[in-house]
Amino acid sequence: VQGGVAWPWLSAPSLGLLGASAVLAAVVVVVERRAEEPILPGWVWRRRTIAAVNLAMAALGLLMVAPMVFMPTYAQSVLGLGPVGAGLVMSVMTLSWPISAALSQHVYRRIGFRNSAAVGIGLAAVILYSFSLLPHPARPWQPALIMLLLGAALGLFQLPLIVGVQSTVGWAERGTTTASVLFCRQVGQSVGAALLAAVANATIAARLADAPVPGLPDHLDDVAKALERPELLPRAAADYLREAVAAAVEHIFLGASAAAVAALLILLLVAPRRFPVLPELREE
Repeated sequence: VQGGVAWPWLSAPSLGLLGASAVLAAVVVVVERRAEEPILPGWVWRRRTIAAVNLAMAALGLLMVAPMVFMPTYAQSVLGLGPVGAGLVMSVMTLSWPISAALSQHVYRRIGFRNSAAVGIGLAAVILYSFSLLPHPARPWQPALIMLLLGAALGLFQLPLIVGVQSTVGWAERGTTTASVLFCRQVGQSVGAALLAAVANATIAARLADAPVPGLPDHLDDVAKALERPELLPRAAADYLREAVAAAVEHIFLGASAAAVAALLILLLVAPRRFPVLPELREE
């Protein structure tokens, strides 16, 4: 998040933190392999189906940062909506997601778990990309429609994967398998929060550095505060800040779309075409 803003990317703090992260990641792997009861047992990564679902769900966690964290910022700072209005724009996704998930059984029973999830995440990639096509300024119903469609696509993606991967293991391993899927999604969200926030900071910082209008905040942290009271800014400065935030959120949604494409490739290249469902579970 601080790279390229508080200090240059090719500087001692950036390189030191990135290097320390790589070392600590390696230490985690070594410790977990020797642990008697590791957080993620090694067998969940040695089984192709579980490993593919874990990676796809990590990508889901990453892309979810865009609608859940940055859509309210866009609705308030760019569209000028209040907290309630911004919440409504985001929350329509929670209406279509459970309905889509409930109906997904009719899809994955016909075309399989992997194909159903691939259709869902493929649609999500297109929907996330469509955010970059919105006009400026957009009407509130336009991002709300994107969120509604996104919820429907992700409902078709997530539930088939969870049900499918649970069906490949016995009851003794089901808790660990399910926990590994949800854990990877949480890790994806943590990485996505930092990664996409860095994208947002870099975009806004670049816009401030090249600003052609006076009266803008001197620091990145003051942008959101300035847009809370845009009437105190010169009109040109307020419009420029809104456009800068809109560009930052657009880049974030493009990054989320790329994460959706990565999840699609994982399903197509790593996951088996048909999940190896256990015979007793298939009969159920």
